[in-house]
Amino acid sequence: MSNLAPEEEEENDEEWLVTYADAITLLMAFFVMLVSFSKVDLPMFEAVQAGIEEQLGGVVESDQPIFSLHAQIQSIVYDTPDIPENMVEVGFDDQGVVIDFASVIFFKPGTTEITEPGLIILGKLKRELEEVPYDLFMIDVEGHTDDVPISTPRFPSNWELSSARAGAVVRHMITLELDEERFKASGYAHTKPKVPNLDLLGEPIQENREINRRVSVRLYPGFIKEAF
Repeated sequence: MSNLAPEEEEENDEEWLVTYADAITLLMAFFVMLVSFSKVDLPMFEAVQAGIEEQLGGVVESDQPIFSLHAQIQSIVYDTPDIPENMVEVGFDDQGVVIDFASVIFFKPGTTEITEPGLIILGKLKRELEEVPYDLFMIDVEGHTDDVPISTPRFPSNWELSSARAGAVVRHMITLELDEERFKASGYAHTKPKVPNLDLLGEPIQENREINRRVSVRLYPGFIKEAF
């Protein structure tokens, strides 16, 4: 028989309501935040999802798809021979994983011909993108140049060069038997530099120009495609 007064028993019976109300408030705030987004920031989404699971006492999975893919891609590119670490960068944007390759190590000079190290990396990426759940990921390839004009019979401007290089990467990966409907190729010439091509006095910064000459490969889940 309980020694608690009726009022104390009633108070203890309702303690669970406090935790329940906190959980419901947290979930409501989370979904309001999602609705307010104009774009899906997938890395942030997975981080918030893990935080909610932890707060609710659930088990947080350490292999969230985007972060797992990021780690796999890092292993691929940094373990490939003849690819210096300063020539490739693996990061995130609001869609997914982005790999930036310096053009100098990915293409033969002045051409769209992919180098041997570049072909090796693309082969490894292809095998990774065949695995579940990455077999449902989309693949955007972007070509970028610096601000130095180019004019050749084949490439009258940097627009043609950047577009052709993006197309060459897509074409090669399709020959590796990845579904062509997963791809998008874009050329941006010099319009999206990562760092300034010129200093404050208008003088060229050669190191920055090398950084801006790049090809970017973006990997993201197919359900995000409709949002962009």
